[in-house]
Amino acid sequence: MPFSEFLNSRRQDCKDLVAELSKSYSYVSILGSDVRSTAVRANRSTSAIGEGSMSECGFVITLHNGRSFFEYSLDDVQGDKKALAETILSALKVDASLEDRSIEVAKIRDEAMVKSFARDCDFDRYTDEDLLDFAKKYKDEILAADEKMLNATVAILPFTVSKLFVTKNRELDQFYSWVNILAMAVYRDGKIVSAREGTYSNLMSEAMEQFPAKIPLLVEKAKKLATAKPIVPGVYDVITDPSISGLIAHEAFGHGVEMDQFVKDRALAKQYVGDYVASPLCNMKDGAASALSTASYFFDDHGVLAHDTQIIKDGILVSGISDLVSASELGTEPTGNGRRQSYKRKAYSRMTNTFFEAGNDKLEDMIASIKHGYMLFETNNGMEDPKNWQIQCTAEYGIEIVDGKLTDNYVSPVVMSGSVPELLKSISMVSDEFKVIGSGSCGKGYKEWVRVSDGGPALKVKVKLA
Repeated sequence: MPFSEFLNSRRQDCKDLVAELSKSYSYVSILGSDVRSTAVRANRSTSAIGEGSMSECGFVITLHNGRSFFEYSLDDVQGDKKALAETILSALKVDASLEDRSIEVAKIRDEAMVKSFARDCDFDRYTDEDLLDFAKKYKDEILAADEKMLNATVAILPFTVSKLFVTKNRELDQFYSWVNILAMAVYRDGKIVSAREGTYSNLMSEAMEQFPAKIPLLVEKAKKLATAKPIVPGVYDVITDPSISGLIAHEAFGHGVEMDQFVKDRALAKQYVGDYVASPLCNMKDGAASALSTASYFFDDHGVLAHDTQIIKDGILVSGISDLVSASELGTEPTGNGRRQSYKRKAYSRMTNTFFEAGNDKLEDMIASIKHGYMLFETNNGMEDPKNWQIQCTAEYGIEIVDGKLTDNYVSPVVMSGSVPELLKSISMVSDEFKVIGSGSCGKGYKEWVRVSDGGPALKVKVKLA
């Protein structure tokens, strides 16, 4: 699939507008976005093909005068550039009292680069009707698997991203895609439960090929969850699957090291860079270039090339993640984490692919080391308090471990909570298996949503469960 024809047609307009605005501001950039998303769904009673939630098309202009950043969004950049520039400049006038309180920062670097980036995509091989037929087929297969199945939903959620970034010295464009195929079963056996499975890839063919094997896993999981009981609250030895490991990474030192929170003194992590915050077995990364997943891109929404950022190294907090604005205010290099929900929304320091790195332990040895505890599975929800370093993570279910063996006893739901350093310093084993799960989203600010992935190996920790 090609890069956006619309953005290509506005390339020169962006250059001309940058030149006009540069007469008044020391730094000017324009980001053009053309994101196409689709939602194909089928369940027992309905099916639908519609536009996805990520679709957008427009431009955002970022300007800097040596002290303050300004942003202005608009649907199009065609027309009289001088008149458009005057409209933009008149909208950006700031009260003198606010200007006096602004912080002088180093000049924004605008190194010369002209480059196009693209990732393989095969979405044009499939029509919407092809996708709907696929969803209906496997919805029917789930429903037919057990007479106690109340409902089943299969959703196919592809998106493609074209972005153009222009400054005085830079002209970058990127094209990439991603698809999640999700299945959910609603099952009744005494009580009603829901279970989910899914596949994901930058290639539709790969996600579709892997999906059929998920159906028997989904049905079996629904049956097991119908037998699940509440957990007895307490402190346990716990093994986390890659999904829960990723949730911990996301909540603990994902949000906790987003450096726009450093600027506002809202993150305790700011005081601990260079200190031990976790077990020496703990290594953590974030970055759009750290993995190929739903949050992978070639440059961020400030035109900074994708990074592979080491957050924790052998238990020591070594770096946060930043956008251009927070890095400028803190006097650091931006890490390529400036992301916005759409061209109409503010950019923040945002996570991309956040995960623990693999260790050297075998999962079977980790399970065998536990006299009594639980293995937790599947991210449900999470919350973090960066200022006080507390987290709460919810798993869909856990399986009891007794005398070093997984039993058939399921508990659900399971809430893990506590102090971030206490949890991370309790890590005593890290598996050599590793997985990044590319199906998530994360909200921040006024609940602006961006796609994220997280994951890692299995971890052995000691933590409070309820």
